Amino acid sequence: MFFLQMSGVPGSGKSTLARAVGKATGAVVIDHDIVKSALLQSGPADLDAGRAGMMSYEIEWALIDFHLSQGQSVILDSPCLYDVMVERGTALAEKHHATYKYVECALDDIKEVDHRLRTRQRMISQNDRVPSEEVFRKAFAGSKKPGDVPCLIVDTSKAFESYLDEVLRYVEG
Repeated sequence: MFFLQMSGVPGSGKSTLARAVGKATGAVVIDHDIVKSALLQSGPADLDAGRAGMMSYEIEWALIDFHLSQGQSVILDSPCLYDVMVERGTALAEKHHATYKYVECALDDIKEVDHRLRTRQRMISQNDRVPSEEVFRKAFAGSKKPGDVPCLIVDTSKAFESYLDEVLRYVEG
């Protein structure tokens, strides 16, 4: 049993990879954008994206805790931009004796990220473009690899097939 946290900029290929890994391993995939979009669509009119995001994560942690307690492997598909995400993830994995894994989808090409964001089928919680190069470089570009946690960084500018097997070996190994 494993708990995999995905990481990377919006548009870097996290969801595509998370779904493929989930399908190949039978792991439950918890997609942050699905939960956040559902809250934004059904919540009170004054619910802003920031509050919806925080609420989404609390729901997701509860779901992860439940599925791990049932002996199921779990994948959290979210940007994982904050250290507290890794802390909570590693704590839940330890609590349930699951192997903790972390995969970062690295894509530092702002034009490619912007193209992916503009051409994908988008949920209400998802970006439809890169806000600005400054925001991209500051908040999203570069590795978010956690300090002392083992991590696999995949270059998602390459063909999907070129790294899927490597990710599966890492997760199942």
